[in-house]
Amino acid sequence: MIKIIGLGAGNLEQLPLGVYKALKSAEKIYVRTIQHPVVTDLRAEGMQFISFDDVYEKHEHFEQVYAEIVATLINQSLTEHVVYAVPGHPMVAEKTVQLLLESSVNVEIIGGQSFLDAMFIAVQIDPVNGFQLLDGTALKRYEIQITQHVIITQVYDAFVASDVKLTLMEKYPEDHIVVIVKNAGMSNQIVQRLPLYELDHGLELNNLMSIYVPPTNEVNREFWKLREIFDILRGPNGCPWDKKQTHESLTKNMLEEAAEYVQAVQNNDLENMIEELGDVLLQIMLNSKIGEEDGYFSIDDVIEGITNKMIRRHPHVFSGQKVDTPEEALILFQQAKRAEKDGKK
Repeated sequence: MIKIIGLGAGNLEQLPLGVYKALKSAEKIYVRTIQHPVVTDLRAEGMQFISFDDVYEKHEHFEQVYAEIVATLINQSLTEHVVYAVPGHPMVAEKTVQLLLESSVNVEIIGGQSFLDAMFIAVQIDPVNGFQLLDGTALKRYEIQITQHVIITQVYDAFVASDVKLTLMEKYPEDHIVVIVKNAGMSNQIVQRLPLYELDHGLELNNLMSIYVPPTNEVNREFWKLREIFDILRGPNGCPWDKKQTHESLTKNMLEEAAEYVQAVQNNDLENMIEELGDVLLQIMLNSKIGEEDGYFSIDDVIEGITNKMIRRHPHVFSGQKVDTPEEALILFQQAKRAEKDGKK
């Protein structure tokens, strides 16, 4: 049995009485990190903790850190009743807890206040309008919903802050105002607003810092916005020309736009390449919208089809097969292509 206790987002005064009693009654307490105000306060009361901070120094990647912590806890649970304390609430942004829940070990969870409660107050937002909680060490631009409130955790050093800034700048204007919150909910809470491009400029970072990114209405780079445009164009109040088109009527346009793109490439005209690729995409979107209205296919089917095809035709990238040259890669690609055609016969 492993009992997991949440230390909350603040100091000892904010800890629920039941959680405090659970901690005080434990003979031995493992903590993911000793760098938490509740641990500091309890150590002052004479309590002892076994910290996993040294595990962070042993590994280059967090996956390895979490795996070792979990393996140690499970091994200890074979001979003792393990009490494991984590910052915040155990079910919010705690990878080690998720790994323990996925294992076969029995787990009991005693919650603490989540840092999210304090964050919502600090930046004065209501999450009902849509919000994302993302990990700064594994931030992917495709996952970010720019029309929602975004809170990013695990921004604990300059390297992570720099990576987060660069990723966000692919989605937001460089002068978009973001909010740095340190020690959320504590008496020494710090709230700092600054433009995105200054995110990694001389900030004092720690493991109790999070970033809040407000929503933006600059959405014309988002794929969903393009899809919405074609919904409108083919809708009741849309464009008469667009509403009239069929797959057959657009065939000539598709050929012309593709030819114009080829010409732009031959002319090494980058600006025109962007425009002509947009025109080709226009044809794809309009034909897909027609297919959706007819009930045969949508842009989702188109995307799923090409995604599956690229995975199948690149086994040397997605399935672990080894190739050393472009020629070997092309052979695998052609083999996968033939297998697809044989499967359709």
